[in-house]
Amino acid sequence: PLVAPAEWGELLSPDAPLDWSVLNVAQGPGARPDPYCLAVAGRLRGAGVRVLGHLDARSGERAFGELVSDAHRFLDWYKVDGFYLERCPTERSGLPEVRRTVATLRTLLDRPYVVLAHGSQPFPGYVESGDQLVTFAGGWADYRWSQVAEWTADYPPERFCHLVHGVPRPHLEEALRIARWQGAGTVYFTDRAPRPGAVGAAGGGGAWEAMPGYWDEIVSRIGPGVSE
Repeated sequence: PLVAPAEWGELLSPDAPLDWSVLNVAQGPGARPDPYCLAVAGRLRGAGVRVLGHLDARSGERAFGELVSDAHRFLDWYKVDGFYLERCPTERSGLPEVRRTVATLRTLLDRPYVVLAHGSQPFPGYVESGDQLVTFAGGWADYRWSQVAEWTADYPPERFCHLVHGVPRPHLEEALRIARWQGAGTVYFTDRAPRPGAVGAAGGGGAWEAMPGYWDEIVSRIGPGVSE
């Protein structure tokens, strides 16, 4: 918020069709409260936008206690509305620990919104734990030929999210058609590319840190009241 106040301001526009935003201070809440992040989180909540605290599960390698500790700091410092579990496991073997983590997160505040950011199609059982699953996070070249898992058709679109980087402006409408066909109720398309060395770069790490160059066009195509 200190170095990009105009971009944060775009999220506060009443025309911005936002389902939620993710607050990632330093791959989590950071070592101490950031007054600039606190202020912008408050403004987003005041505008009716859910603010989710970023928790990095490290593909199941992050200790349960560390995740819960980060969650407490997000709540104490930024009053978040829920949590975004980055690099969430996808395998059936990781499901019990994710269930345990999410069950604990749901005891920390009243009706938290929990997004499981797998980045690819997970074992179906995960859908019972998260309010929403990120079932695709990656580049346009892969997205335009991607296939959706058959089991997702049993659930409404608002249960799924797709994050796609490197989408050229002329292909925005095509990307939206793919998302609708695959049943993704929330999407984020950007022309940005992953930043070399960023955490989760394979899934677009760093590409989500700045607004798309065609943000205004996305807003005009989707409009308020429709998932984006």
